[in-house]
Amino acid sequence: MKSLHKYLRAIGFSKLCKRKDFERLVKFCAQDATERAYTSKPSSFGNQTQEDVMLAVFCKDFADGLGLSVCGEFDENNNFSYDYCFPYLRGEGITSYEDITIERHAEKESYAGICDDVKVGVSLIFYLQNMIPYVKAKNSNLLPVRGTSLTLSALSCQGTIMMPIMKDENAIKRIKKESVSRNRLLEAAKKGDEEAIESLTLDDMDMYTTISKKIHQTDVFTIVDTCFMPYGVECDQYSILGEILECTLTENYITHEEIYKLTIFCNELTFNVCINKIDLFGEPQVGRRFKGIIWLQGFINFPEE
Repeated sequence: MKSLHKYLRAIGFSKLCKRKDFERLVKFCAQDATERAYTSKPSSFGNQTQEDVMLAVFCKDFADGLGLSVCGEFDENNNFSYDYCFPYLRGEGITSYEDITIERHAEKESYAGICDDVKVGVSLIFYLQNMIPYVKAKNSNLLPVRGTSLTLSALSCQGTIMMPIMKDENAIKRIKKESVSRNRLLEAAKKGDEEAIESLTLDDMDMYTTISKKIHQTDVFTIVDTCFMPYGVECDQYSILGEILECTLTENYITHEEIYKLTIFCNELTFNVCINKIDLFGEPQVGRRFKGIIWLQGFINFPEE
């Protein structure tokens, strides 16, 4: 028996707890989908290759850009068999142009993506939203696809609003200049430049010494402006602290639960986060900071043919 997805509450289904209600929701999404995508793929079991199966993904929006994806297969009699579902938030804009690596999850036909963006400092691992275009490209031997970009988004079930750190114009310009310089060093270090590696190591040591001295007299969140760190044992969940660039309040038209859609600037990445209003502590406003646990998702923008 499949369990309810933890992040369903992030898109406005916090009161969904009964199995029959969940199955009714899945059936509704498949029958009244906002978007549909299909592709065939070889089915293999052991060393024997069976006939191709038809994969299908049905996406149903319950508010602007957020909803539920139902994934499964069609059999030879054209009957749809539900496999799994996941809530989603369609991101806006481009988050990264770096190369992306895709790996299939072991237990089902779903995929994780890895993006090494130097701005973050860690490998970004995300849950792939649009698996059908990737499976099509893979089955047609078109990988790797050149010219792709990545749009990240995230769902959250736990968040807090924090006040910003006061910075004047000179401080903002200095931070941007230092960021550009650091990104250049990171690019050089990735290519094996020993001087860049040594310079980054010394910078990190100086930063550690500075923070260690200040932390005895002030709160850590008055020193650290943004952060992006892995959280827990699941590789696509992160603890973030970022500045709110945009904030809108929307509503799930089925449950009428209110959901915040935030545009977050974190470690020089810009992406969208949605969180149920009841799970957010504080009042979000542009300029304030969002601190919370997120489930990171990604939409690969394949070039138009």
